Amino acid sequence: MLPFAEPLRRRMRVEFGREWIADTEDVVLLHEPGRYPVAYFRLGDVAPNVLQRGERVTDHRLFGATSWYTVRAGGRTAARGAWQHVQLPAYAAELRERVAFAWRAMDGFYEEDERILGHAADSYHRIDIRQTSRRLVVHVGDRLVAETLRPLVLYESGFAPRWYFPRTDVDESALTPVEGQTFCPYKGLASYYDIGSVRRAAWSYRDAHPEAVRISDLVSFEPERVLVHLDDVQLRLEPGQTVIPHGIDRGLTAAEPHLGIRREAQRGGLES
Repeated sequence: MLPFAEPLRRRMRVEFGREWIADTEDVVLLHEPGRYPVAYFRLGDVAPNVLQRGERVTDHRLFGATSWYTVRAGGRTAARGAWQHVQLPAYAAELRERVAFAWRAMDGFYEEDERILGHAADSYHRIDIRQTSRRLVVHVGDRLVAETLRPLVLYESGFAPRWYFPRTDVDESALTPVEGQTFCPYKGLASYYDIGSVRRAAWSYRDAHPEAVRISDLVSFEPERVLVHLDDVQLRLEPGQTVIPHGIDRGLTAAEPHLGIRREAQRGGLES
């Protein structure tokens, strides 16, 4: 896959320090292989005095010299909270005079009044969930941890199929819940489990987003860490099929992904 940029064609806003620091319908979304989409805003659409250019300059493998900014608003400061590619090659002209904000350093990104969690949404990303009667088995060492004839398979753009067990077909005594959740903007908040000495060997979306509700509270296992067999064939991930984990946005609680719309009335609104 080659990198490409395109207009988002949606209104996007950035919140930091209880202020809107960017609000525009002119956003360019950058797609790079192996990375989440990144939203780039015109410098003219960023509120005055928010960006303070620092001394840090790095070299991007595709876009050259990259200058970093400190973001200041509402009495808050985020060092290296934004960046700009300042010596772009001709093929990346769409990004000229544009800045991107570090997603987890900001308070929130919104399309209209709904918060976008995890990362900018990719309009080409798709999830399909299918029921099957194939035999799915998981072993850790000599221990049978899960076995079912009614798994669900989740197909997700760019990644390997993921196979999910009903909890009634899992030996839950083998699963030890661990701290540290990750967030998927398409599926929701994932909780993880150790199995014996194998760390984060399984996961579950205990309350998946409506678009993926069929896998809610089901359990999936990492075939790179435990033995997973589908119809007696061991599952293995091919190169490039690993999922990029994404931590929880700053200030995000387990309940917030299901709230979506920011309740300005309850908070008294934001400063303009």
